[in-house]
Amino acid sequence: MSVLQRLAGRARPVPRGTLRVVDPNPLNWLYVTYNTVEELVRVTRQGKVRPAAMRAYRWRDGGRTLQVILHANQFADGTRLDSGSVHRAFTEQFRWESPHPPGTQFNIDRRSAVEVVDDRTVRLHLPEQDGLVLGKLRATHVMSERFWRDLGFGYSLHGTGEGHW
Repeated sequence: MSVLQRLAGRARPVPRGTLRVVDPNPLNWLYVTYNTVEELVRVTRQGKVRPAAMRAYRWRDGGRTLQVILHANQFADGTRLDSGSVHRAFTEQFRWESPHPPGTQFNIDRRSAVEVVDDRTVRLHLPEQDGLVLGKLRATHVMSERFWRDLGFGYSLHGTGEGHW
């Protein structure tokens, strides 16, 4: 008998303490990540890249610079998502040798540079043209300053955000 079947017909308990979610799926970290962080783009079920935190984009410099304009947005903790947030996301991602071990094809070239133009505009300067970079933005997770200060993918505990799991 499942937990849901046992709880059927009972009054719902009042939540107390810490909630622990147990999901045996080896990809559960993906579901948690994709539903708790912001990304510049999302991908539809049909595989089309669509703006999310990003309102619009424009290619510049012969396709070597991607200019991103952000929505006026905020994180789940109520803090603002702005150009500084996106800059921090790229800076942190570029620290890792392989930010996306399940698929290095999602990695944006670490030689890229990020420029904050204003509060809502960021430019990603690529070392060479990369027609897949819009899709790669799906794997660039934009977090609040609180996340980086308090959790930061384990930096404070392990000195890095990769390889300790």
